[in-house]
Amino acid sequence: MPIIKSAKKALRQNIARRARNAKVKNKVRALIKNLTKLVAAKNAEEIKKTLILAVKAIDKAAKNHIIPKNTASRKKSFLAKLANSGLEQPTKKD
Repeated sequence: MPIIKSAKKALRQNIARRARNAKVKNKVRALIKNLTKLVAAKNAEEIKKTLILAVKAIDKAAKNHIIPKNTASRKKSFLAKLANSGLEQPTKKD
């Protein structure tokens, strides 16, 4: 445990920031998980809404340096591909 006053304050700040960052990361994870379930259920309207929310949450997390910029980009790309596969209409083959 810290002894110096400034170290005690730094510890308090670290705990608060870690909790805030974990909350944001959990929200992103939950939205991604929700989107994968919706794709499996083929629910087009909900897929579109959830994709928008997920991308928005990922962008905010990257803007605040909670997740790295390239990680955010990779996650958004994955979600876009996933959503497109869920929104595809089956094509008729002659």
